[in-house]
Amino acid sequence: MAAVESWSWFPALALGVSFLKCLFISAYHSTDFEVHRNWLAITHSLPVSRWYHENTSEWTLDYPPLFAWFELGLSHVAQHFDRNMLQVENLNYASPATVLFQRLSVIFTDVVFIYAARECCRCVQKQKSSRDVLNRPSFILAVLLLWNFGLLIVDHIHFQYNGFLFGFLLLSVAKHLQSRHLQGALLFSVLLNLKHIYLYVAPAYGIYLLRSYCFTQDDKDGSIRWRSFSLLRLLALGSIVTSVCALSFGPFIAMGQLPQVLSRLFPFKRGLCHAYWAPNIWALYNMLDKSLAILGVRLKLLEEAELPRASMTGGLVQEFQHSVLPSVTPSVTLVCTLISILPAVASIWWRPRGARGFLRCLLLCALGSFMFGWHVHEKAILIAILPLSILAVESREDAGIFLVLATTGHYSLFPLIFTPAELPIKVCLMLMFTIYSVTALRKLHSGQGSLLHPLESIYLLGLVAVAVACEVVFPLSPWQQKLPFLPLLATSVYCSVGVCYSFLRLYISLLRGQKEEKPKQL
Repeated sequence: MAAVESWSWFPALALGVSFLKCLFISAYHSTDFEVHRNWLAITHSLPVSRWYHENTSEWTLDYPPLFAWFELGLSHVAQHFDRNMLQVENLNYASPATVLFQRLSVIFTDVVFIYAARECCRCVQKQKSSRDVLNRPSFILAVLLLWNFGLLIVDHIHFQYNGFLFGFLLLSVAKHLQSRHLQGALLFSVLLNLKHIYLYVAPAYGIYLLRSYCFTQDDKDGSIRWRSFSLLRLLALGSIVTSVCALSFGPFIAMGQLPQVLSRLFPFKRGLCHAYWAPNIWALYNMLDKSLAILGVRLKLLEEAELPRASMTGGLVQEFQHSVLPSVTPSVTLVCTLISILPAVASIWWRPRGARGFLRCLLLCALGSFMFGWHVHEKAILIAILPLSILAVESREDAGIFLVLATTGHYSLFPLIFTPAELPIKVCLMLMFTIYSVTALRKLHSGQGSLLHPLESIYLLGLVAVAVACEVVFPLSPWQQKLPFLPLLATSVYCSVGVCYSFLRLYISLLRGQKEEKPKQL
């Protein structure tokens, strides 16, 4: 009975944030709303053979088949709200009933995320003795996950199903923390077949399961004991991955449509950067190129007429041609990404540190892919922020890294919500989450030193100046007409510094071996 009573606060947190989400039903929604409405129509109205060929709308189906099956399931409920939303030719259809259904579908499917958050809270290693529920690590983690600012604005204002997807990721992580590796592998396989962006962290899963599950024992010095390899365990993992992929892709393979599906999933023609630069290394690279181009023109080393127009006046576009620096190709980004994650995956192979070493490797794979990947979306920063919340309540150093990454990563999402009516909402939610994160983690790790170094604090306070300049001053200035891209550029470049810094701090923490654990006998 005591155990049940000790968790009585969790349903209140979950219900509270669910009611908050309901308040955003009539708020602004992005083109992603029409994307998912179109996918509802495609999966409901057309035979399976036409799903990945249909192109009436520019928002073609470009998620893995398992997500298409998910949309098909939703469409059977959607028909009871408004059948017209399920017609492919009804482009940009957004009746009140359609809006209500799609908003509620995100809220209700978040039950997966809520359950995953509860499981993660049960895995918290550091249980600080405190009679006050509000100061317990499990409570703080629950707030950091359930009330995450990024998920609230991306899913419930901008519109997407990230909470549903992150539920599978966090639940998979929790199962590995609980040493239920087959369940964790199954959940991650399902996740990959729902959205392929999670390939970012697949190397961490693959190496960890091979090293710490298929090899059952280590030598006394922590090195691998080759004779302990279990073929049966490898076959079990292989059968799980194969079965899930067969259920997802099987019908399309049978119809000979696998190349068509893959062409939709990996559209490399979209360009290096998204329409709004994600705060990564390529944002800094693009900014350097722009600066060199401007300097070259002023020094009369370059002719402005010969430069690509976008590099001088167009701002942030998908097809970005560099003027001075070498243009970046998909193969270059792939090599850079692999190099960036190689030390992390090598670390969990040669010096395994249990499930938390895997979690740290997962974070570095997510950030490495975000930093150096091709056509990265700004929302992908959440793949690192959410799992880092678990380490933040267990370690003072990780808490400091979390505050820098979460604050800069969350602020980088501000341009997604650009309507005046939603400005107070995003500002208030951001302030509430940030203030809570700082105060709760500071109190949790009290007596262990400051969470943030002075320069880190100054950098984060600089976000206030950036916000005032971009959200208040710039719209009132004459530059709004001449340089409309400037706020996006400033936001992306400034936040890139914080993301790059967090990536380096996590790597230093990993290589120092501060979280080293004894090898486990599985």
